[in-house]
Parts: sequence; structure tokens; C-alpha cells
Amino acid sequence: MVKDLLIILISSSLVSNVVLSQFLGLCPFLGVSKKTETAAGMGTAVIFVITLASAVAGVIYKYILQPFDLTYLQTIVFILVIAALVQFVEMFLKKFMKSLYQALGVYLPLITTNCAVLGVALTNVQKNYGILTGIVNGFATAVGFTISIVILAGIREKMEYNDIPDSFKGMPIVLLTAGLMAIAFCGFSGLL
Repeated sequence: MVKDLLIILISSSLVSNVVLSQFLGLCPFLGVSKKTETAAGMGTAVIFVITLASAVAGVIYKYILQPFDLTYLQTIVFILVIAALVQFVEMFLKKFMKSLYQALGVYLPLITTNCAVLGVALTNVQKNYGILTGIVNGFATAVGFTISIVILAGIREKMEYNDIPDSFKGMPIVLLTAGLMAIAFCGFSGLL
């Protein structure tokens, strides 16, 4: 059991990285990765939301949707759970971390519609993960998202001081960098 959880932990965070392998959650990945501090804050919020959403969605699916044969409602229920959790995170940051709340701006409410969060909940159901396995998968996926966004933010901060041709300035160089990161993360697929 521990070995399986460790494999899921490594696989979901590095090998099947939600951003660089599955291309889910690109909006906050590209939008919030301008500064490392902001990227780390977004990553922390995503870790909290995805991990808790995996737990709550797993419990609701196993103890409510399946027994009452309401599995066709899973997407709607998962979106409602995610929206409630994001509202909780938003209220917490607004009250206790105002600078991070302002830095994240519009991207914080976008966690609600972040397909990475919903993708994890649906993956947990499709792969028949139990509640604990689903939580580990959710946590690992969120850690992978955080690793990716922080690395891209660090690279973008360094790129500000480089001489980049005019046609590559802005989003083109960011997309090129993200593509190179995706290629680099493909190297992890040989580990498992």
C-alpha cells in the first residue's frame, strides 16, 4: 500500500505533471508566473484546494453519489465543492494575507474553473481510487503544479534581464520556455 502511494506521489507530481504533461491549468500557470512569490502563493492555494477537493469529492462520490445511483451528477457536484473551497481560500487570504490576495488578483477565483482541479477529482473517480489514494493523488498533482509554476516564475524573472528579440518578447518566449520545460519533464517518464 505504501509503495503504491509513493508511486502515485511521484507519478502525479513529476511524470504526469498536470501542467506540462496533461496541459491542464494553463491559465494560472501562464498568468501568475511572473513573480516567484506570487507563483508560490498560487501553488500553495492550489495545493490546499486540490487536496481538500479530492478528499471531499471522494467522500461525496463514495457515500452519496454511488449508493443512490447519482454518479451522473459527479461533475456538477465536484464543481460546487471546488467553488466552495476556493471561496474559503479567498476569504482567508483577503483577511490574513492581503498582499498575496491582491497579487493573485483575478487568478484566485479562476481556481474554481481551473480544469486541473476538476481533472484531479474526475481522475480519482475514473481510476477507482479510494479516498486516501485520491487525496495522495490530489496532493501530488497540486505539488507538481506548484513545482512547475515556481520554476517558470524563476525563469521568467531571470529572462527580464536578457536581450530577447522583439518578436519573442512577452508571451511567445513564455510559451517557448513552457514547451522546453514540458520536454524536460518528459525525462521523468523513464523513471517509472
